Amino acid sequence: MQSADSDRLVLGAVVFAVLFAQVLLYPGIPDLVVALGASPASWGGDVGAILAAGKWFLTAEFVGFVLCAGLWGALSDATGRRTPLVAAGAALGATGYLVLAVAPALVAVPYEAVLVVRFLQGVATIGAFSLAITTLMDLDGGHGRNMGTAGLAIGLGTAVGSPVGGQLYGVGPFVPLYVAAGVLFVAGGLVLFASDRSSGGGRRPLAALETLRRRRSLAVPFAFGFVDRLTAGFFALVGTVYFQSELGLDAAGTGLLLGAFFVPFALFQYPLGRLSDRIGRIVPVAVGSLAYGVAIVSVFYAPTVSTAAVAMVLVGVMGALVAPATMALVTDLASEDERGVAMGGFNVFGSLGFLAGIVGGATVAGSRGFETAFLAVGLAEVLIAIVAVPFLLRLDVPTVGWREESPR
Repeated sequence: MQSADSDRLVLGAVVFAVLFAQVLLYPGIPDLVVALGASPASWGGDVGAILAAGKWFLTAEFVGFVLCAGLWGALSDATGRRTPLVAAGAALGATGYLVLAVAPALVAVPYEAVLVVRFLQGVATIGAFSLAITTLMDLDGGHGRNMGTAGLAIGLGTAVGSPVGGQLYGVGPFVPLYVAAGVLFVAGGLVLFASDRSSGGGRRPLAALETLRRRRSLAVPFAFGFVDRLTAGFFALVGTVYFQSELGLDAAGTGLLLGAFFVPFALFQYPLGRLSDRIGRIVPVAVGSLAYGVAIVSVFYAPTVSTAAVAMVLVGVMGALVAPATMALVTDLASEDERGVAMGGFNVFGSLGFLAGIVGGATVAGSRGFETAFLAVGLAEVLIAIVAVPFLLRLDVPTVGWREESPR
């Protein structure tokens, strides 16, 4: 069995690959959905039509996430195996991206069929993503450190994916799909070099799902995960359309502005995750969420692209304070043989949040305007921090998850 540090590096690379592939598509969603068959006549520069077309493309993937994240986790806990399932999810997800890129060039594909393929690609991809993070949970070395590694990989994937995707759209609307497929195929092979340290096995999947009913304390990190991902979904679609329609940016410029959030979000996750091992989860989660919500609102009121970029940097730093501590809290509360379903549940709620950010954000922005949408999302982050503090204070986890463990 190789060292925990080597496993941490490999698994972090897999998480990076999944997020990189996903975010590659975001800067040019308006162009991509038209190329995939959404009716170009319905666009005509109308912001509402653009939001609607992109909304369903993003939603289809996350419906797959919501329905299957817990099932992947339960299966891994029941079998006691994680890495083969990660490899399978990555390979099938890559196939989904490839089908989206190739099929329109071969046959006339109705947009509804595109959405079905997108859904199936989401079903597969969430397996690779959720179980790679779960395998990180199985490592020694401190939960904050391990989840900081996951957060760093998530942040780097999104930080690099946005600007690279913006440039790739300049070559062609399907190029990001081909690159996403290639990256995921590589990730599926790479994960086979990681050790499988799961302590599960021999449990029925339905029995594993009972974990979420019995461990009600998991509702606290799940709630934060829902709202945090809601903001990510909001920026993936509404933020992208806002930057292009109101600030006059193209796909490349949008990718760079999204990168102003994702780069600090990536770079600060590992050190801030380790910080939460030392000072506990309450301050990073609660105080970070308050500041995160305020920073989101400030993006809308930034008068220029430059000041909007500064605001996005602040959003990234505050997000990096919250994200690894929240995922580490899941690890703190779940027993070793229930981590797959616990992280799967966390990703279900996170995916529901992402969906709410896409659908709710697009609906509010289309009917009430961008200002109302930004205020709603930012204040939701503030509200969850205020409401959840009493529940955070009741969680008895300091001697479980916040001690430093020696690496295996």
